Amino acid sequence: MFTIGAFARHGRVSVRMLRHYDAVGLLRPAHIDPSSGYRFYEAGQLARLNRVIALKDLGFTLQQVRAIVDEPVSTEELRGMLRLRRAELEAALAATMTRLTQIEARLRTIESEGRMNTDDVVVKRIPAVRVAELSGAAASYQPEDVGPVVGPLFDELCRRLERAGVAPAGPGIAYYEDAQDGEAVLVHAAMPVTVDPAGVHGLTVVNLPAVERAATIVHRGPMDDLMPTAQTLTHWIETSGHRSAGYARELYLECPDDPQGWVTELQEPIAPA
Repeated sequence: MFTIGAFARHGRVSVRMLRHYDAVGLLRPAHIDPSSGYRFYEAGQLARLNRVIALKDLGFTLQQVRAIVDEPVSTEELRGMLRLRRAELEAALAATMTRLTQIEARLRTIESEGRMNTDDVVVKRIPAVRVAELSGAAASYQPEDVGPVVGPLFDELCRRLERAGVAPAGPGIAYYEDAQDGEAVLVHAAMPVTVDPAGVHGLTVVNLPAVERAATIVHRGPMDDLMPTAQTLTHWIETSGHRSAGYARELYLECPDDPQGWVTELQEPIAPA
Protein backbone atom coordinates (compact mmCIF):
# COMPACT_ATOMS: atom_id res chain seq x y z
CA MET A 1 0.00 0.00 0.00
CA PHE A 2 1.02 3.63 -0.48
CA THR A 3 0.80 6.51 1.95
CA ILE A 4 -1.32 9.41 0.76
CA GLY A 5 1.85 11.36 -0.12
CA ALA A 6 3.34 8.52 -2.19
CA PHE A 7 0.01 7.85 -3.93
CA ALA A 8 -0.30 11.55 -4.76
CA ARG A 9 3.16 11.50 -6.36
CA HIS A 10 2.39 8.45 -8.48
CA GLY A 11 -1.04 9.75 -9.49
CA ARG A 12 0.42 13.22 -10.21
CA VAL A 13 -2.15 14.99 -8.02
CA SER A 14 -1.84 16.94 -4.79
CA VAL A 15 -2.46 15.53 -1.33
CA ARG A 16 -5.12 18.20 -0.88
CA MET A 17 -6.94 16.93 -3.98
CA LEU A 18 -6.92 13.32 -2.70
CA ARG A 19 -8.37 14.47 0.63
CA HIS A 20 -11.10 16.35 -1.24
CA TYR A 21 -11.90 13.30 -3.38
CA ASP A 22 -12.19 11.29 -0.16
CA ALA A 23 -14.50 13.89 1.40
CA VAL A 24 -16.90 13.90 -1.58
CA GLY A 25 -16.85 10.12 -1.97
CA LEU A 26 -14.99 9.98 -5.28
CA LEU A 27 -11.94 8.06 -4.12
CA ARG A 28 -11.86 6.53 -0.66
CA PRO A 29 -8.57 5.28 0.81
CA ALA A 30 -8.18 1.50 0.74
CA HIS A 31 -7.32 1.60 4.45
CA ILE A 32 -7.32 4.16 7.26
CA ASP A 33 -5.20 3.40 10.31
CA PRO A 34 -7.63 3.52 13.24
CA SER A 35 -5.04 4.80 15.68
CA SER A 36 -3.25 7.43 13.57
CA GLY A 37 -5.91 8.27 10.98
CA TYR A 38 -3.31 7.92 8.20
CA ARG A 39 -4.77 7.13 4.78
CA PHE A 40 -3.35 4.32 2.61
CA TYR A 41 -4.05 3.54 -1.06
CA GLU A 42 -3.49 0.56 -3.37
CA ALA A 43 -1.88 0.68 -6.84
CA GLY A 44 -5.12 -0.62 -8.34
CA GLN A 45 -6.85 2.62 -7.33
CA LEU A 46 -4.74 4.53 -9.88
CA ALA A 47 -7.18 3.31 -12.55
CA ARG A 48 -10.10 5.06 -10.86
CA LEU A 49 -8.00 8.16 -10.22
CA ASN A 50 -7.06 8.28 -13.93
CA ARG A 51 -10.74 8.24 -14.91
CA VAL A 52 -11.68 10.89 -12.36
CA ILE A 53 -8.95 13.25 -13.59
CA ALA A 54 -9.71 12.61 -17.27
CA LEU A 55 -13.41 13.40 -16.79
CA LYS A 56 -12.66 16.40 -14.59
CA ASP A 57 -10.26 17.75 -17.24
CA LEU A 58 -13.07 17.41 -19.78
CA GLY A 59 -15.16 19.86 -17.78
CA PHE A 60 -17.52 17.47 -15.96
CA THR A 61 -18.55 18.48 -12.45
CA LEU A 62 -17.45 16.25 -9.57
CA GLN A 63 -21.04 15.10 -9.15
CA GLN A 64 -21.16 14.08 -12.82
CA VAL A 65 -17.77 12.38 -12.53
CA ARG A 66 -18.94 10.32 -9.56
CA ALA A 67 -22.07 9.22 -11.44
CA ILE A 68 -19.97 8.12 -14.43
CA VAL A 69 -17.23 6.26 -12.54
CA ASP A 70 -19.70 4.54 -10.19
CA GLU A 71 -21.80 3.19 -13.07
CA PRO A 72 -20.71 0.40 -15.48
CA VAL A 73 -19.26 2.59 -18.25
CA SER A 74 -17.24 0.59 -20.78
CA THR A 75 -13.86 1.68 -22.09
CA GLU A 76 -15.44 2.20 -25.51
CA GLU A 77 -18.15 4.45 -24.06
CA LEU A 78 -15.56 6.44 -22.11
CA ARG A 79 -13.43 6.75 -25.25
CA GLY A 80 -16.47 8.07 -27.08
CA MET A 81 -17.01 10.74 -24.41
CA LEU A 82 -13.40 11.84 -24.68
CA ARG A 83 -13.52 12.01 -28.46
CA LEU A 84 -16.69 14.10 -28.38
CA ARG A 85 -15.09 16.60 -26.04
CA ARG A 86 -11.93 16.57 -28.17
CA ALA A 87 -13.97 17.61 -31.22
CA GLU A 88 -15.41 20.51 -29.23
CA LEU A 89 -11.95 21.61 -28.11
CA GLU A 90 -10.57 21.49 -31.66
CA ALA A 91 -13.24 23.99 -32.68
CA ALA A 92 -12.32 26.38 -29.87
CA LEU A 93 -9.49 28.91 -29.59
CA ALA A 94 -5.88 27.82 -30.08
CA ALA A 95 -5.27 28.32 -26.36
CA THR A 96 -7.27 25.16 -25.63
CA MET A 97 -4.69 23.00 -27.42
CA THR A 98 -2.73 22.60 -24.19
CA ARG A 99 -5.77 21.18 -22.42
CA LEU A 100 -6.47 18.90 -25.39
CA THR A 101 -2.99 17.40 -25.10
CA GLN A 102 -3.56 16.72 -21.41
CA ILE A 103 -6.85 14.95 -22.13
CA GLU A 104 -5.30 12.78 -24.84
CA ALA A 105 -2.53 11.78 -22.43
CA ARG A 106 -5.10 10.73 -19.83
CA LEU A 107 -7.01 8.81 -22.51
CA ARG A 108 -3.91 6.85 -23.47
CA THR A 109 -3.31 6.08 -19.80
CA ILE A 110 -6.83 4.68 -19.41
CA GLU A 111 -6.52 2.58 -22.58
CA SER A 112 -3.20 1.14 -21.38
CA GLU A 113 -4.60 -0.18 -18.09
CA GLY A 114 -4.18 -3.92 -17.74
CA ARG A 115 -1.32 -4.06 -20.26
CA MET A 116 1.59 -3.04 -18.03
CA ASN A 117 4.86 -4.60 -19.21
CA THR A 118 6.93 -4.62 -16.05
CA ASP A 119 9.66 -6.64 -17.80
CA ASP A 120 11.08 -3.27 -18.91
CA VAL A 121 11.95 -2.29 -15.31
CA VAL A 122 15.64 -2.57 -14.36
CA VAL A 123 17.04 -2.14 -10.83
CA LYS A 124 20.46 -0.50 -10.73
CA ARG A 125 22.71 1.89 -8.85
CA ILE A 126 22.68 5.53 -9.97
CA PRO A 127 26.15 7.05 -9.44
CA ALA A 128 26.72 10.43 -7.83
CA VAL A 129 27.06 13.33 -10.26
CA ARG A 130 28.02 17.01 -10.06
CA VAL A 131 25.44 19.27 -11.68
CA ALA A 132 24.74 22.93 -12.37
CA GLU A 133 21.09 23.63 -11.73
CA LEU A 134 18.24 26.08 -11.58
CA SER A 135 15.13 25.53 -9.47
CA GLY A 136 11.51 26.61 -9.48
CA ALA A 137 8.19 25.69 -7.86
CA ALA A 138 5.34 23.83 -9.54
CA ALA A 139 1.81 23.74 -8.17
CA SER A 140 1.83 19.92 -8.20
CA TYR A 141 3.64 16.87 -9.59
CA GLN A 142 1.16 16.64 -12.47
CA PRO A 143 2.78 16.88 -15.94
CA GLU A 144 0.66 19.91 -16.82
CA ASP A 145 2.07 21.76 -13.79
CA VAL A 146 5.66 20.50 -14.05
CA GLY A 147 6.07 20.99 -17.82
CA PRO A 148 5.65 24.79 -17.90
CA VAL A 149 8.25 25.08 -15.11
CA VAL A 150 10.94 22.60 -16.09
CA GLY A 151 11.10 23.56 -19.77
CA PRO A 152 11.97 27.25 -19.24
CA LEU A 153 14.38 26.29 -16.45
CA PHE A 154 16.38 24.09 -18.83
CA ASP A 155 16.32 26.79 -21.52
CA GLU A 156 17.72 29.37 -19.10
CA LEU A 157 20.21 26.87 -17.66
CA CYS A 158 21.64 26.11 -21.11
CA ARG A 159 21.91 29.83 -21.91
CA ARG A 160 23.82 30.53 -18.71
CA LEU A 161 26.16 27.58 -19.23
CA GLU A 162 26.90 28.76 -22.76
CA ARG A 163 27.63 32.30 -21.55
CA ALA A 164 29.94 30.86 -18.89
CA GLY A 165 31.74 28.72 -21.48
CA VAL A 166 30.83 25.51 -19.64
CA ALA A 167 29.91 22.45 -21.70
CA PRO A 168 27.52 19.92 -20.14
CA ALA A 169 29.21 16.62 -19.28
CA GLY A 170 26.11 14.48 -19.88
CA PRO A 171 22.35 14.49 -20.47
CA GLY A 172 20.01 16.72 -18.48
CA ILE A 173 18.44 15.59 -15.22
CA ALA A 174 15.23 16.74 -13.56
CA TYR A 175 14.65 15.89 -9.92
CA TYR A 176 11.97 16.88 -7.45
CA GLU A 177 11.44 17.64 -3.78
CA ASP A 178 8.46 18.56 -1.66
CA ALA A 179 8.25 22.28 -1.02
CA GLN A 180 7.99 23.48 2.56
CA ASP A 181 4.28 24.23 2.23
CA GLY A 182 3.60 20.53 1.63
CA GLU A 183 1.55 21.16 -1.51
CA ALA A 184 3.88 22.64 -4.15
CA VAL A 185 6.78 20.70 -5.66
CA LEU A 186 10.31 22.07 -6.00
CA VAL A 187 11.57 21.36 -9.54
CA HIS A 188 15.32 21.14 -10.22
CA ALA A 189 16.61 21.37 -13.81
CA ALA A 190 20.20 20.15 -13.83
CA MET A 191 23.07 19.50 -16.26
CA PRO A 192 26.15 17.44 -15.35
CA VAL A 193 29.34 19.54 -15.23
CA THR A 194 32.97 18.98 -14.28
CA VAL A 195 33.71 22.48 -12.96
CA ASP A 196 34.42 23.52 -9.40
CA PRO A 197 31.27 24.51 -7.44
CA ALA A 198 32.45 28.14 -7.36
CA GLY A 199 33.33 28.19 -11.05
CA VAL A 200 29.96 29.06 -12.63
CA HIS A 201 28.48 32.43 -11.71
CA GLY A 202 24.71 32.74 -11.51
CA LEU A 203 24.19 29.00 -11.13
CA THR A 204 24.06 26.58 -8.24
CA VAL A 205 26.53 23.71 -8.57
CA VAL A 206 25.79 20.72 -6.33
CA ASN A 207 26.80 17.09 -6.02
CA LEU A 208 23.77 14.84 -6.42
CA PRO A 209 24.29 11.81 -4.18
CA ALA A 210 24.30 8.29 -5.53
CA VAL A 211 21.10 6.26 -5.41
CA GLU A 212 22.10 2.80 -4.24
CA ARG A 213 18.99 1.07 -5.59
CA ALA A 214 16.71 2.62 -8.18
CA ALA A 215 13.93 1.06 -10.22
CA THR A 216 14.35 2.41 -13.73
CA ILE A 217 12.32 2.33 -16.93
CA VAL A 218 12.76 4.04 -20.29
CA HIS A 219 9.97 6.28 -21.63
CA ARG A 220 9.85 7.08 -25.34
CA GLY A 221 7.91 10.10 -26.56
CA PRO A 222 6.80 13.45 -25.11
CA MET A 223 6.56 13.97 -21.39
CA ASP A 224 2.83 14.65 -21.74
CA ASP A 225 2.51 10.90 -22.42
CA LEU A 226 4.53 9.86 -19.38
CA MET A 227 1.72 8.53 -17.19
CA PRO A 228 1.47 4.94 -18.55
CA THR A 229 5.24 4.47 -18.22
CA ALA A 230 5.31 5.99 -14.72
CA GLN A 231 2.45 3.82 -13.56
CA THR A 232 4.09 0.68 -14.98
CA LEU A 233 7.02 1.55 -12.72
CA THR A 234 4.66 2.11 -9.77
CA HIS A 235 3.00 -1.27 -10.37
CA TRP A 236 6.37 -3.05 -10.46
CA ILE A 237 7.52 -1.42 -7.22
CA GLU A 238 4.42 -2.53 -5.33
CA THR A 239 4.27 -6.08 -6.73
CA SER A 240 8.00 -6.81 -6.34
CA GLY A 241 8.12 -6.29 -2.58
CA HIS A 242 9.58 -2.78 -2.62
CA ARG A 243 8.41 0.71 -1.72
CA SER A 244 9.18 4.07 -3.24
CA ALA A 245 11.87 6.02 -1.38
CA GLY A 246 11.26 9.38 -3.06
CA TYR A 247 10.44 11.15 -6.29
CA ALA A 248 11.78 9.66 -9.52
CA ARG A 249 14.58 11.46 -11.31
CA GLU A 250 14.20 12.01 -15.04
CA LEU A 251 17.32 11.48 -17.17
CA TYR A 252 16.82 12.97 -20.65
CA LEU A 253 18.82 10.60 -22.86
CA GLU A 254 17.69 12.01 -26.21
CA CYS A 255 15.85 15.31 -26.82
CA PRO A 256 15.45 16.00 -30.57
CA ASP A 257 13.31 18.89 -31.82
CA ASP A 258 10.34 16.55 -32.25
CA PRO A 259 9.16 15.43 -28.78
CA GLN A 260 7.95 12.15 -30.31
CA GLY A 261 11.62 11.16 -30.51
CA TRP A 262 12.45 11.94 -26.88
CA VAL A 263 13.97 9.15 -24.77
CA THR A 264 13.76 9.59 -20.98
CA GLU A 265 14.80 7.24 -18.20
CA LEU A 266 12.79 7.37 -14.98
CA GLN A 267 14.91 6.53 -11.93
CA GLU A 268 12.91 5.98 -8.75
CA PRO A 269 14.77 5.20 -5.50
CA ILE A 270 13.42 2.10 -3.78
CA ALA A 271 13.72 0.31 -0.45
CA PRO A 272 12.42 -3.00 0.92
CA ALA A 273 8.73 -2.84 1.74
